[in-house]
Amino acid sequence: MQKGVVRKRAPAPLSEYGRQLKEKQTLKMQYALRERQFRNYVKKALLLGRKGSGNALELLMRTLERRLDSVVFRMGMAQTRAQARQLVTHGHFVVNGKPIDVPSYQVELEDVVSVRPSSLKKELFKNIQLGLKKYQPPAWLELNSEKMEAKMLREPTLEEASATVELPLIFEFYSR
Repeated sequence: MQKGVVRKRAPAPLSEYGRQLKEKQTLKMQYALRERQFRNYVKKALLLGRKGSGNALELLMRTLERRLDSVVFRMGMAQTRAQARQLVTHGHFVVNGKPIDVPSYQVELEDVVSVRPSSLKKELFKNIQLGLKKYQPPAWLELNSEKMEAKMLREPTLEEASATVELPLIFEFYSR
């Protein structure tokens, strides 16, 4: 071996806890949530799942997808969830005609999410409108690209949420 050469060892495989933590952090970061808020969503999904209201995995993903910032992202109004969150907090959206600037607001069935009329004049939304003509929203949203609004037709399913993580590991992490 040459003098001054340091060999690197291969990283050790992740422990079970490490895998659970990694999956949790990944999903938490995808939705740009803080730990306490994410933990509350998981606990609520577990509680409702035990009460027989449905599959806890699906309940968690529905709750995350029904957040206003996620709906705005799925509408195609933003390129990232972070951008969608910023647009919501800056007050560019109305739900059923009422201005909402809370990203965690839960959109309900038949709610109409639209761009605030005063915001439609902004250059950003004029550019977005051009891109929406080619955009295909998820099946649970009905998008009207002319009016820059979308209606929530039904609850999103687990498959439509397209989770890129192993959800059971997240529930195992929190059930310690």
